Amino acid sequence: MKTKYNSLKLKNQLCYPIYLCSKEIIRRYTPYLKEINLTYTQYIVMMYFWEVKTSNVKEISKTLVIDSATLTPLLKKLEKKEYITRTKSTRDERNLEIKITEKGLKLRDKAINIPEKMAQSIDLSKEEAEYLYKIIYKILINIEREN
Repeated sequence: MKTKYNSLKLKNQLCYPIYLCSKEIIRRYTPYLKEINLTYTQYIVMMYFWEVKTSNVKEISKTLVIDSATLTPLLKKLEKKEYITRTKSTRDERNLEIKITEKGLKLRDKAINIPEKMAQSIDLSKEEAEYLYKIIYKILINIEREN
């Protein structure tokens, strides 16, 4: 029976299966990341640094969509693990220059098989994964456009 509250049923929500999926994927990452002593968010930041090598808090925050209040303690922990360094910028002392260290670069070799293990765990064809990626980014772009 259709009621005015049908739109509030969990089975009619797009956000709910996306939330569950995200939560489950992060849970499945946990044992692999535990082996390399990273949390999921630290792993995302390290993937960023494996690509860019040097950045600043503002750029990391903007690129990864992580607020600076979350990012600052995370960066401190990565610095304590000696994966990155944080130094005052020579151009602007109010900004920190953040660089990946040699130890941080070497961590990449320990993480190299994680994406493949996760792909096996999720068990989507290459085409399905590419399609899902495009749809998710379309949603994110549309949401960003609204802001």
